[in-house]
Amino acid sequence: MLSAVFAFALLQSLINPVLPQLQKNLHTTPDLATWVITAFLLSASVFTPVLGRLGDRYGKDQILVVTLTALALGSLVSAVATNIAVMITGRVVQGVGGSVLPLAFGIIRDEMPREKIPGAIGLTSALAAAGGGVGLVLAGPLSDTLGIRALFWAPMILTAVAAVAARLVVPPSPSRDSGSTNWLSSVLMAGWLLALLVPLTQATKWGWASGKVIGLLIAAIALGVAWVVTESRSPSPLIDMRLMRIPAMWTTNVISLVFGMGLFSVFGFMPAFLQSPAQGGYGFGASATEAGLFLLPMTGTMFLAGLLSVRLALLVGARAVLVATAVLNTAALTMLAFLHDHPWQILTAMGLLGTAFGGAMATMSNVIVAAVRPDQTGVANGVNANVRTIGGALGSALMGGIIGAQLGSGQLPAEDGYTYGFAALSIAGLGAVLTALLVPKRGLNAQVKYASSGGAHP
Repeated sequence: MLSAVFAFALLQSLINPVLPQLQKNLHTTPDLATWVITAFLLSASVFTPVLGRLGDRYGKDQILVVTLTALALGSLVSAVATNIAVMITGRVVQGVGGSVLPLAFGIIRDEMPREKIPGAIGLTSALAAAGGGVGLVLAGPLSDTLGIRALFWAPMILTAVAAVAARLVVPPSPSRDSGSTNWLSSVLMAGWLLALLVPLTQATKWGWASGKVIGLLIAAIALGVAWVVTESRSPSPLIDMRLMRIPAMWTTNVISLVFGMGLFSVFGFMPAFLQSPAQGGYGFGASATEAGLFLLPMTGTMFLAGLLSVRLALLVGARAVLVATAVLNTAALTMLAFLHDHPWQILTAMGLLGTAFGGAMATMSNVIVAAVRPDQTGVANGVNANVRTIGGALGSALMGGIIGAQLGSGQLPAEDGYTYGFAALSIAGLGAVLTALLVPKRGLNAQVKYASSGGAHP
C-alpha cells in the first residue's frame, strides 16, 4: 500500500523536468506535450473523490486493488506509447490512482489500533509528500541512464506488485456505507470539475477572454450549482454537504487549496527556472539532473516533517502545527520571489517549502480522519486531495499567466515573471495562515480518541 502511494506521488512530478525531451521523443508540439501533465491532473481530480466514495460503499480493499491495477495499466500504456494520443490516454488511466491516498487512510483507520493511527497516517502522508519531490530529483538520472520510458516502467512495476500484495494482504473493510451510489451526482461532479480545470490549465494558450474559457467557466458554475442541489436532496450523496460544514473539514480544505497552488507551481516551473541560462539574468543553466539536485532539500524535509509533525501535533495541537507550516510556506514562496540569485537561496527555500508541505499534509490528514465517521474516511480525504489538485491547477494557471505576460528576449520568460508569480503565490499563502488560525483548537490525540469511538464533530 505504501509503495502504491509513493508510486502515484512520483507520477505527479516525474514528467515535469523532462517534458521537452518527451515532446521530441513523441514528435509532437509543445501544446500537445503539456497535455501529458494536464490529462493526468484532470483525471485525478475526477476519480479521486468518486473512488473514495465507492471505497466507503463497496469496501476500500476491493477498490484499492482496482485502483492499483488501473495505475499499473496506465503506466504500461504510457511506457509503450508511440504517439502523443496514446501517451495522453495512458496518463488519463494513471489519474485513477489519485484515490490511492484516501483509500489508504481509510484502511489504516479500519485496521490499525487507534493509538497507532496518527503515526501510520503521518508515515503515509510523508511518503505521499516526498514522492512528488523524489519524482523531480529522479527524472533526470532515470531518463539519462535508462531512457525516458523508464519514467513509466518504474512506477508500473511498483504498482503491479502493490496490487498483488493488496489483494493477498489487505483484509475486507469492516465499515461500509449502506447507501446506494448516486451516479447522477458523480457525472455532475465530473462535469463541473472538467469545465473548471480545462480552462484554468489552458487559459494562457487560449486567452482568458476567449469564448472557450468564458463558456467553460460559465458551464462549471451551472454544473456546480446543479451538483450541490442534487447532493443536498440525495438520500445517499456522493459527498455529504453537511460534511463540508465541519470546521475541521472546511478549514483544512482551504489550507490544502493554497498549499496545492504553491507546490504544483514549484513542480511545474522551478525546473525551467533552474535550467534557464544565466545569461538571461537569472537561472543556473542546470541540466535536468542538476535541477533535480537543487530540489533535493524539499524531498528530504517533506518526509522528515511528515513523520515529526504527528508527534509535534500531540504536544502543541494540530492548529499550532498548521499555522507554523502555513507561515513557512509563505516564507519559502517569498524567498523564491525575491532571493533566487544564489544556489544557497534556492536550497534554503526548497527546505522550507518541504518542511511546510510535509508537516501540513500529515497533520491535515489526521485531523480529517479524526473528524469524520469511519464510513466517511475515503470520501473526506478524497475531497481534500481533490481540493489540493484544484489548487494546483489554479496556481499553475496563475503562474503561467504571469510568466507568459513577461516574455523577455528570445521568447524566454523575463525574471520579473518568476518574481511576480511567486510573489502572488506568497500572498495567497497568507490566506492559509489566516485559515489555519480557525482550525479547531482540539488536541490531536483527543480528536483521534473521539473519532475512534465512532463519533464525528457536529
